[in-house]
Amino acid sequence: MSIPTLQGLQTALSGLLANQDALDVTGNNISNANTEGYSRETVVMQPSDPITIPAISTRTGEGAQLGTGVDVATISRIRNAYLDSQYRTQNSSLSAAGTQTEELTQAQSAFNEPSSSGLASQMSAFWSAWSALANAPTSEAAKQAVVAAGQQLAATFNQVSGQLSTVSTQASEQYAAITGANGEVENDAKQVAELNTQIKLAEGAGQQPNEMLDRRDELLDKLSGLAKITVTKQPDGTDTVSFGDAKKPLVEEGKVNWPQTLTSASSGQLGALLSLTSPSGALAGFQSSLNKVAETLASSVNALHTSTPFFSGTTAATLKVAVSASQVQASSTTAVGGNQVALAIAALRGGSAEQGYAALVEQVGSTVQAAKDEQANLQTTVTAINNQRQSVSGVSLDEEITNLITFQRGYQASARTLTAMDSMLEQLIEHTGVVGL
Repeated sequence: MSIPTLQGLQTALSGLLANQDALDVTGNNISNANTEGYSRETVVMQPSDPITIPAISTRTGEGAQLGTGVDVATISRIRNAYLDSQYRTQNSSLSAAGTQTEELTQAQSAFNEPSSSGLASQMSAFWSAWSALANAPTSEAAKQAVVAAGQQLAATFNQVSGQLSTVSTQASEQYAAITGANGEVENDAKQVAELNTQIKLAEGAGQQPNEMLDRRDELLDKLSGLAKITVTKQPDGTDTVSFGDAKKPLVEEGKVNWPQTLTSASSGQLGALLSLTSPSGALAGFQSSLNKVAETLASSVNALHTSTPFFSGTTAATLKVAVSASQVQASSTTAVGGNQVALAIAALRGGSAEQGYAALVEQVGSTVQAAKDEQANLQTTVTAINNQRQSVSGVSLDEEITNLITFQRGYQASARTLTAMDSMLEQLIEHTGVVGL
């Protein structure tokens, strides 16, 4: 079998084209070095099919295979599925901790402690008003001061309770907005399902849809912040996405199964919001403890103010002063100058109500600090994993510049080979057999 005359040109041309593709891919990597979600690409080259020469040697009769150049097998996207899975798992936990920290910090601000306007200061002022009344039990001004201090204390209880309720309500509304119609979950899931369909068609046609794969991975990272996800790769290129502890997968090929019921075990932002707003959650616990403090305060004062209950209401939200200044009881007798009741109520300072409130403030503070510590620890973990992902999938400009030079040299060498072979053919065609050559 003879060797085709123009095979050398084709061989050189294949190197020229392959290196040109490699240069294009390298340039694309450099252009997207700072593009979020972009995965580094590389050209996978392979030798093209050789030409078999049955008997190249007249002595041995042995044949050979003549190389015909290089082909671009595919443009591969560099990605580590294990690191992606680890990142999404930790990102769900981080998002949950961040949501806990944010909501609990808002709840903590409702107590406004320590401050001159917090409940601790208001209770102290209330006891001081009764102490002043004990020193002047017949003073109408002192009685009015007692009523005013009680009203301010009750109003502060009402305000703190209202702010805790607002934090809980806003958390519930946030959950509803994310999971509702056209919410973040539904929109992201629809985009993943659409990309599944497009990727399936592209891969079925023998194409490598790297940009669509990057976009889908970016959406999956985003969904992992809302709840824990499990991604199962299918043979046709689609991803099946399990979301939180929902019974059905969120995405199956091009189908979206939403809405579904989630629980606090779903982790992520949604799991944290459900945990915070549940009857056994932190916000409900704070509200319950505050109600207990208000109830203790009201019952202890009313037990001593026997002529008529000083406070009405059994919760922080409903606590009110139920007497006027003229109804304030300073003494348990009709004797002029009696102050037994005023002294007894003033002696409640530092008692069960204040101790209960101090314990509540300490509980809130420790809960918030624990959430912050967990968030900081998880942030360190997520950052470390993401750095590993970037070391694999991210674009290194130093590496790309090196590749750029390598492929440029390859292109130049192929071009030089092409030029040399062209010159040889020109010599053969134009000058062979010419008289005087």
